[in-house]
Amino acid sequence: MQIHSRITDLRAALKTRGRIVFVPTMGNLHAGHISLMTQARAHGDTVVASIFVNRLQFGPNEDFDKYPRTFEADCEKLAAAGVDVLFAPTEADLYPEPQEYAVEPPAIQHMLDGEFRPGHFRGVATVVLKLFNIVQPDVALFGKKDYQQLMVIRNMTRQLALPIEIVGGETVRAEDGLALSSRNGYLSADERREAVRLSVELRRIRDAIRAGSTDFAGLEQAAVAALDGAGWKTDYVAVRQQSDLHPPSGASAALVVLAASRLGSTRLIDNIEV
Repeated sequence: MQIHSRITDLRAALKTRGRIVFVPTMGNLHAGHISLMTQARAHGDTVVASIFVNRLQFGPNEDFDKYPRTFEADCEKLAAAGVDVLFAPTEADLYPEPQEYAVEPPAIQHMLDGEFRPGHFRGVATVVLKLFNIVQPDVALFGKKDYQQLMVIRNMTRQLALPIEIVGGETVRAEDGLALSSRNGYLSADERREAVRLSVELRRIRDAIRAGSTDFAGLEQAAVAALDGAGWKTDYVAVRQQSDLHPPSGASAALVVLAASRLGSTRLIDNIEV
């Protein structure tokens, strides 16, 4: 596996590598990331991963400084998964001057996670567009666990007419149902056992909707009560349309249930499609 930190070196290395498939990450890789790398092979000739902890998408009181950085272990996992090229820029490589130009997503950036993390999706969209311009992939893969992020990136790619196919990878879960996340490593042993409650509540709502319930507000409120009653601090549980993340407007709409809640000091997100 080739490793490059400089943009010029990466571009030179990719000039004759055929159809390029790109999987951007912030490192601290787990089985969910590796699943994306494995899926990527089916979409092209050269699999490119990136590792970069993007300061622009962290708020002033969030965990940028303590976000886990496990570069050597990540490289071993990527090489074992068959990744051809790793782009691992420093901040000076990716932002050699202050990033004054930014991508401003539409109203979707202010709903759900965006309501509680102002500026987050601006930072995500800006770094992803910059990475797309650097790597120039034919296909890019993103996990469905970050459902709202996936939608922001898909919409940006479509509206800016980028020649990139966006593929969403299914959420990878632990045996008990907890969605794999780099932030799961922050959980204590007791918190890790409790953390499964989030996916349990999402499945309960999904099953109720499948059984015919349309009392979405009631289902959401019951899930928040169950989580907060067990010591969580919930930002939201929301039933939304898969197409635009707006509240359901028709009986035939495909739905997704999304949640964000804090257990101890760790904020967890999850979702499940109906």
